[in-house]
Amino acid sequence: MSDVEETEIARQVAFRGGGFAPKPYRWIGLAVFVMLISLAELGTQNGFISPLTLPKPSDVFLKFRELYETGLLRKHLEPSLTRLAVGGALGATIGIAVGVLIGLFSYIRAGLVPLVAAIFPIPKIALLPLFVIWFGIDEASKYALIAFGTFTPTVVATYGAVDNVDRNLIRMAQSFGLSWKSIVRKIILPGAMPGILSGLRISLAIAIILLVAAEMLGAEYGIGAYILEAGSLYDLDRLFAGVVMLSLLGVLLSAVIGGIERYVLRWRT
Repeated sequence: MSDVEETEIARQVAFRGGGFAPKPYRWIGLAVFVMLISLAELGTQNGFISPLTLPKPSDVFLKFRELYETGLLRKHLEPSLTRLAVGGALGATIGIAVGVLIGLFSYIRAGLVPLVAAIFPIPKIALLPLFVIWFGIDEASKYALIAFGTFTPTVVATYGAVDNVDRNLIRMAQSFGLSWKSIVRKIILPGAMPGILSGLRISLAIAIILLVAAEMLGAEYGIGAYILEAGSLYDLDRLFAGVVMLSLLGVLLSAVIGGIERYVLRWRT
């Protein structure tokens, strides 16, 4: 074998099987946030943006510092996180269970899909007075509203994800004689998990919206109560501080779902 042929064999071939996997350029997202905040700060300081329209980001930061030092930040965050965790966990858990049952059993699908289709378009905020009548104005009504609002989109996303599992994989498993339980556990649930987790992102975003609505009615502490009080006083610094809390809460939930995706879907890498 000649030296040229040995060189050609030894040459490393570039890996071309990335499978369109996204690259984690996390610094770009941070840079976008920094750029937008900097532009807002410059615009408000130079008078290009009216202080009646948008407060200075530095003033909002000072308001956050004041909330932290006075202990009000904790008083507002703790009940909101508790309501979101309890209501969201109830709605998501029951929604995933019902969605899987709809996807697997024809009789359950025939009975529940029309019901879910009838409930899904109803604005859940409009049901808040009804939940207050049923469960009272205390925590139970807030848990119930968040759970119900999380439940319906989770059901739709879950049974849609089960339906989208490759049927050829199921037929192949049946041809090899796998039991029904093994097919569900090893093929259907792993195959549906990406769609289920994508549905959870949407469901938890809806849960945050309903959390604010629920806390604006009969809550002394919570992010929604804080925003309502700031809006009634037209205190833009406090109002935007509350909005930033909600944004950070959304980013936190997105990061949690992302961590679950990386752990549960590690088989895809």
